[in-house]
Amino acid sequence: MLSRRNKLLLLKLLSLFSVVRGYNVLVIAFAQYLASIYILAPDLPLREVVFDLNLFLIVLSSALVIASGYIINNFYDAEKDLINKPRKSMLDRLVGQQFKLTTYFVLNFLATFAASYVSFKAVLFFSAYIFGIWFYSHKLKRLPFIGNFVSSTLAITPFFAVFVYYKNFDAVIFVHAMFLFVLILAREMIKDLENIAGDMAQNYKTVPILYGQRFSKIGISSLILLALIPAFLLTEYFNVGYMHFYFLGCIVLLILLIAMLWKAQTKLHYVGLHNIIKFIIVAGVFSILLIDVNLVLNRIF
Repeated sequence: MLSRRNKLLLLKLLSLFSVVRGYNVLVIAFAQYLASIYILAPDLPLREVVFDLNLFLIVLSSALVIASGYIINNFYDAEKDLINKPRKSMLDRLVGQQFKLTTYFVLNFLATFAASYVSFKAVLFFSAYIFGIWFYSHKLKRLPFIGNFVSSTLAITPFFAVFVYYKNFDAVIFVHAMFLFVLILAREMIKDLENIAGDMAQNYKTVPILYGQRFSKIGISSLILLALIPAFLLTEYFNVGYMHFYFLGCIVLLILLIAMLWKAQTKLHYVGLHNIIKFIIVAGVFSILLIDVNLVLNRIF
C-alpha cells in the first residue's frame, strides 16, 4: 500500500504529465522518427537513421520545447481551463504555478543545450521556436485567424526541424505537410467552438465569438474540403504504398465530418469532432509504417 505522501507524489507526477501532455510529446517524437525513416531519408540504412545522434538530439530538443510550450500555455490559460476543462484543470492545479514556471525554464534550457551539440543553427532554430510558442501563448492566441494559423504552424514545426536536417525537398513531403497542416488548422477552429464559453469569459477574440458559429463552420468545412486535395493527390499521384488505404479512409471520414459539423450544436458534439480529427492525425502517424511494410526488414538485413 502506498503511503499518503507517496500517493500525493504520484498525483503530482500525473498532474505534471497532464500539464505537459506527455502522450502528445511521445507521439510527436515517434512521428519524427517514422517520418525520417520512411519519408525524409528512405534511402539511408535503418541503423544510420535510428542511431543518428544529431537526429536524436533534434527530436529530444523538440520534445522538451513542446513540453515547455504546453506548460506556458497552461499557465496563461489557467482561468479559462477552469470553465472549459474543469476536471483536467483540477488535476493540473496539483502542481503549483511557480513550479510550472521553473520547469518551463529548465526544459527550455535543456532543449537549447541539446541543440548546441547539433549546430549553432539548431540553437537559433529552437530558440526561435521557444519564443514563438511563448509569444503565441501570451498574445497571439487571443486573435482570430492569426492565433489559429500560428498555432497550426507551431504544431508542425518539429517536422520542419527534421526536414531541414535531411534537406529532402521531394514534392511528396510538401503534400504530406499540407495535409497535416490543414487538418490541424481545422482542429484548432473546432476547438474554438468547443471552448467558446471559457473564451468569452476571458475576452478572447476567436472566430465564433466575433463572427458567429455559422461563419466558423463555413471556414472549417472549407479547410476540410481543402484537406481532401492532398489526400487525393497522395493516393493517385505518389507512391505511398499501402498508406493509400489510410488516405482513402480519410477522404470518406472527412466528408462525414462535414455533415456531422453542421449538425453539431453542443460542446459535447464539438469535442467529438475534435477527437475524430485527432484520431485521423494519430492514425496517420502509425500509417506511415504502411508506406513500405518490408522497408525496415530490408534495411535491417
